[in-house]
Amino acid sequence: MIHEEIEDFAAACAPGTALIGLDYGERTIGVAVSDGFRAVASPLETIRRRKFGADAARLLEIATDRGIGGLVIGLPRNMDGSEGPRCQSTRAFARNLTRLTDLPIGFWDERLSTVAAERALLEADTSRKRRAEVIDHVAAGYILQGALDRMRHLGGRE
Repeated sequence: MIHEEIEDFAAACAPGTALIGLDYGERTIGVAVSDGFRAVASPLETIRRRKFGADAARLLEIATDRGIGGLVIGLPRNMDGSEGPRCQSTRAFARNLTRLTDLPIGFWDERLSTVAAERALLEADTSRKRRAEVIDHVAAGYILQGALDRMRHLGGRE
């Protein structure tokens, strides 16, 4: 089930389970995972998009292997808060995922997550080639960490 509000998403997730964060893009899907306490998001991998079935199969494989309790997908709103074609594509991806899994799906405003990831990689003196390889899953880590921090701020509800 898709939850528009992070509060509803938090309530729908099974307690003590890790979460997946996704940075859904045109060519790639950045993937990050949290620990079971939902305190820290760690970048995991970048999936090169092919067909929906193959992409979803990889995501669900990760979810099964890691005992995931929910998925947080970055919603790429415009800077004025409106939703454009990229948001529509992300929402369609989420709807298609609900046909394959019962895991709760929540959205997190991802504005500037890639900028923050790029800045962090530059500060770490990461080469241009390496930045290109990891930027998507580092951005997914920023998306997931933002959602985790908000969930913790809500009073520790899991």
